[in-house]
Amino acid sequence: MRAGSKQSGVNNGHHQLIGVDFHDFIQKEQNSTNFELAEEYGISLRSVKDLKKKLARN
Repeated sequence: MRAGSKQSGVNNGHHQLIGVDFHDFIQKEQNSTNFELAEEYGISLRSVKDLKKKLARN
């Protein structure tokens, strides 16, 4: 059985999003590319994509 995005996050064991200012992220996501956001916050491209997906749901 394939692992979903929620399960892969749990199995990772580390959360890279600790220390990310989400208000600042929301403002910068409109004008920056995924790569620029990942580089600025020190997180992976996958984390940026997952965070954007989660923010779009709300």
